[in-house]
Amino acid sequence: MFALRSRQDPAGRNRSSWRLRRSHFLALLVLLGSLLMVGLYARGAGERERKLAGASFIAEADQLADTVRQRLLQYELSLRGGVALHSAAVDTPTSRQWRGYVDGLDIRRQLPGLMGLGYVAYLDPHSLAELQLRQRELGEGLFTVTPRGVRERYGAILYFEPETESSRAGIGYDQYSDPVRRSAMDAARDSGEVRLSAPLRLRQHGRDGQEGVLMFAPVYRTARLPVSGAGRETALVGWVYAPFRSTEFTDRSLVPIGHDIAFRIVDVTGGEERPLLASNGWSDAVDARPLHTLSQQLYGRTWRYDFQHVGALTSGGMRELQATLVAGVIASLLLFAVVLALARTQSRAETLAHRLSDSYRRSEQRFRNAMRYSAIGMVLLDREGVIVESNPAMAEIAGVSQAVLSGTRFRSYLADSGDDVSRTQETQALREGVFRSRRQLRRRDGDLREVHLASTLMPGEEESDVAQLVQVEDVTERVRAEAQVHALNRTLESRVEERTRELTQANHELESFAYIVSHDLRAPLRSIDGFGRILAERYEALLDAQGQDYLARVRNAAARMDGLIDALLMMSRISRGEFRRSPLDLSRMASEVITELRQTEPGRDVTVRIAPGLQAEGDAALVRNLLENLLGNAWKFTANTERATIEFGSEPGGIFYVTDNGAGFNSEYAGKLFRPFQRLHRDDEFKGHGVGLASVRRIVERHGGTIEASGQPGAGATFRFTLAPTPRAT
Repeated sequence: MFALRSRQDPAGRNRSSWRLRRSHFLALLVLLGSLLMVGLYARGAGERERKLAGASFIAEADQLADTVRQRLLQYELSLRGGVALHSAAVDTPTSRQWRGYVDGLDIRRQLPGLMGLGYVAYLDPHSLAELQLRQRELGEGLFTVTPRGVRERYGAILYFEPETESSRAGIGYDQYSDPVRRSAMDAARDSGEVRLSAPLRLRQHGRDGQEGVLMFAPVYRTARLPVSGAGRETALVGWVYAPFRSTEFTDRSLVPIGHDIAFRIVDVTGGEERPLLASNGWSDAVDARPLHTLSQQLYGRTWRYDFQHVGALTSGGMRELQATLVAGVIASLLLFAVVLALARTQSRAETLAHRLSDSYRRSEQRFRNAMRYSAIGMVLLDREGVIVESNPAMAEIAGVSQAVLSGTRFRSYLADSGDDVSRTQETQALREGVFRSRRQLRRRDGDLREVHLASTLMPGEEESDVAQLVQVEDVTERVRAEAQVHALNRTLESRVEERTRELTQANHELESFAYIVSHDLRAPLRSIDGFGRILAERYEALLDAQGQDYLARVRNAAARMDGLIDALLMMSRISRGEFRRSPLDLSRMASEVITELRQTEPGRDVTVRIAPGLQAEGDAALVRNLLENLLGNAWKFTANTERATIEFGSEPGGIFYVTDNGAGFNSEYAGKLFRPFQRLHRDDEFKGHGVGLASVRRIVERHGGTIEASGQPGAGATFRFTLAPTPRAT
């Protein structure tokens, strides 16, 4: 036998060597084929990626141009807000009102890139003289128009915010004297729409200012736009305008410019090219041609966008292709190694098969132990659904012994027909994995139990008598507990729905009320005031002193009613506006409010003490409104007090207070202070609408805080408030 084996070994070694050489040849073919397919794929995909990169560049350029349009649209909305401010006012708004409007826009954060907003008055020589006289009467000095000279029409800058040294120097400049500005102003006047100027030098940066563009919005005497061009010129009172510099437009206006894109904007209105701006990286070289060009019609001007790509036109997919090529080469080498390794696996396969047999026996033993000691009932079924084997937990759930369970149909223990699932659906679920259901099981003593069933097919040979494993979990107690929880949840949900309906109805009623106030009530007031003004102007000579007094009272009452409507609308907006919480410097806010109050009544001598370093978190606009009302009330009710004193400070626990030594009030009626239109003083003593403190209370409640008031007649008043829930003492 040993001699026979020795003679057969060389042949066996030859066969093994031949199989090894064949494996080497097959591995080499696999390597060459893989490398060829990777190369062909990389060539086609590279061309496709270059086309995609070009399309992506064009899409990015179009998006950038659309972003510029959207930014200009935001500028337009800010101008239209200024137009609405002028249209709503009886006279031209004061510089303080204009400053308040521009401060509310928060240009630096909300409209980056915009230098500010100004107002240009449309004047003839007569109206210019009246304006200069009115400015002199208000103590603001002589209003001087530059450049000097007598002209038929003027377009003088009346005010501009935010105010800077260069913008103050531009007040009085006649923009109508400049042909470029005048063209845009006439276009806005005749069309009634916002119009852009051609590129020019901005006076907001002195005589040597940088290049930029002006945006003009016409303001008419009436809210309704006149039909004819002559009528529009007659009704025009001025323009709201906004300048922005070309060099800062892309930097500060948050226009998203990729590092690989450069562009310029050229004004091509009328066929004449006027460069407007160019981004960093733009090249005017002859060979640096634009990769993409598009045009936009913007506010009466035609802008052309030229786009260049900085560097090579590639995409992220090219790097992926390179990685794919490397991965393909590596995969080819791996396949080569795998083919060689397969030649050595045959002998190892027999060893692994023997090991798998031992592993299978150990796995079966572990399964038997798991069934025996599991707390969940388990049964093994044959293809007819008959119980082949069960565990002790299943016998306990069914209330019988394991011997009784064997040989019986498992479905005979189920008391219900189960969910609306067909036999076909159950079989399909079993083939895909596990079929889960909840059923009722009837014990031998007649007790019904809620059980969860988890069925799965048992892999095995065709002649095996075990086809399915079913796990049975008794969840009766858990189901009963869940039923109780669901009952409580339904009760709670019904209550929440009822409260939600009530709140929704209240919000609808508030919106309807605000609409009625802002539309239906203002119309008759305007009629009363308008006809009253006509009577005062045209029939003054026909009315005696008593009639004129009656007419004045009618107009004053209409004005008070209009003021009450404004106050009511403001109070309703406080509850419905957007809430933005941020860190606040209350000391600075209070100082600004006191400064404004001193400017309104410079003759008063009031001692004001504001504690330094008062900090809080809340909505800046709402908290500013709160301080204006509280400090304004303290200022108003100390008007008749000698040595008037106002103090703003804080107490432990996040409590702030405003106190004064003014007229005060009876503490028994403190609850009326925070109700709308409830006043404790006569109107002839202290003017007001009675909604200021009601607004204060709503602002505090929106911040989750509380407010209270105390005082004595003739001894002043104190208001304490918080801007967050007061922490409870522990």
